[in-house]
Parts: sequence; structure tokens; C-alpha cells
Amino acid sequence: MAYKSDYIDQKILEILQIDSSLSMDEISEKVNLSRNACWRRIRRMENDGFIKGCVALIDPGSINLGLSVFVMIRINSHDTDWAEKFETVVLNFPEIIGAHRMAGDLDYILRVRVKDVKDYDRFYQSLIGKISISDISASFVMDDIKDTTALPTNRM
Repeated sequence: MAYKSDYIDQKILEILQIDSSLSMDEISEKVNLSRNACWRRIRRMENDGFIKGCVALIDPGSINLGLSVFVMIRINSHDTDWAEKFETVVLNFPEIIGAHRMAGDLDYILRVRVKDVKDYDRFYQSLIGKISISDISASFVMDDIKDTTALPTNRM
């Protein structure tokens, strides 16, 4: 039987999404649990797949990747061979930080991080040189109003 999460699990996940570098003592104090009980809950959520990993979030501008671009792609071929090749190509571009197959007018949306427009053009030329695409367009992010990795936990 799968474990049913509760309000304390939700609070732990909220805390970890904001700052996973907190000590077990700090987390347990925030949720009013003993250190060991908190540790067991976190380990269980890791084992059950609630927590996929803990990472450091880097300010893109600090590593010269200040331009965020959404790349919209339409394709003519929807066969398995093309899709497998596209996945391989996408996985080999470190600039692509998100890739999504879509329903509707667009077939794929890519989220790309590059230095500037010139760097985007280099990426674009390389991408279209590796895979056949029917139509591609890009939108450059002018301002990040909300850009978070935190998921709402109140729907668990």
C-alpha cells in the first residue's frame, strides 16, 4: 500500500523547495517534529519518489547565460525515428534546459539559456543543422515575473 502524505509532509516539501541546505534540526524545528522523525519522513519521500534530488540553483547571469529563450517548433514528420533523433539532439544541447512535446498548434517548446542574441543564433544554426524542422520561432524573455522550481504541495 502506498504511503498517504499529510500536512507535515507538505510543509517539509515546501521548506526543502525553498532551501534544501537547511540542517535536519532546522527543518524539524519548523515542522515541530523530532529530528529523527523528520529524517525518516524525508528518507521515505525520497524512496517513494516525492523528492527526486537536491540541487543548487545558479543565477544564470552570474555564469554569462543572461538570455532566456522559448523556442517553438512545428514539424512535418511525426514518425518514431524522427522523434528518437530529436530527443537525442535535444539531450546533447546543454543550452536546452527544458524540452516539451505539446498538444495543439505547436509540436515542441524548448526553453533555452544563452549569453545573448548572437549566442542564440549560433545555437539556432547548430540545431537546424542537426535535425529537420518544418517551422521554428523564438521568443526572448524580457523580464522574469515568476520563475520558480517550487511546486504547490497543497494538492497532495
